[in-house]
Amino acid sequence: MLSDDKISHLSHVILASLKRTPAATLDGDEAKVLRLIKWVLASELEQEAAIDRTVRQRLASYARPLVEGTQEWDVLYRKFSEEELRRRIGTR
Repeated sequence: MLSDDKISHLSHVILASLKRTPAATLDGDEAKVLRLIKWVLASELEQEAAIDRTVRQRLASYARPLVEGTQEWDVLYRKFSEEELRRRIGTR
C-alpha cells in the first residue's frame, strides 16, 4: 500500500498531466478534481490489496505447500489474480 504522501504526490502528477493534455478539459474546482483522483487511486490500491490477500489465501490452502518466488507460485499467483480481478469487475 502506498502512503498518503505518495498518493498525494501521484495525484498532483496526474492532475498536472491532465492539465497539459489538450483532449482533457477540467471544469470546476481543481481541488475537487484532486480529491477525486486521490479517491480513485486509494480505491484501486485497496482493491489490489484485497485481491492480493484473496490470492495468497487461495495459494496457502493448497495441500502441497507452494513456495513463494518459484515459477509455479508465480504462474498460479498471476492466473488467480487475473481470475479474481475478472470476477470483481463482473460484480461492479
